[in-house]
Amino acid sequence: MGITKRGNKRVERALKKWQDDIIEEIKRIIRNTTLLLEKELKARIPHETGEMADSISVTFDADGYGAKLEIGAFYAIYVNYGTGIYAQGPGGSRAKKIPWVYFNTRWGRFVLTHGQRAQFFWEQAVDEAADYFIKEFRKLGK
Repeated sequence: MGITKRGNKRVERALKKWQDDIIEEIKRIIRNTTLLLEKELKARIPHETGEMADSISVTFDADGYGAKLEIGAFYAIYVNYGTGIYAQGPGGSRAKKIPWVYFNTRWGRFVLTHGQRAQFFWEQAVDEAADYFIKEFRKLGK
């Protein structure tokens, strides 16, 4: 019976270091992509009052493999996709009556409207972040 040696400590250590480096690189890409998305959104969101941009929040998972970006302003979807006759988002307009009247607290008066034109900001920002994400992951494969 001969002597069997399994594994090589140098090779095992090198593979472990490579694995750790790849994991850290993946976490970096996820973090940078999320921060880029936040930056792009803040640059593209209409800044009439700044409230919508200020309502953006980012949280990262404890393990570093995930992130969540939220726009807290409830009306962000209406700004992005439009309303009334101008609605371009999923499902189109859900207005029961067009035109309609609402009270504008900023102006202190009632306003008659047919809706608001879409001011797309979400898709463009996501596309920028996705391009970065794909480019960075392709670098890992080389």
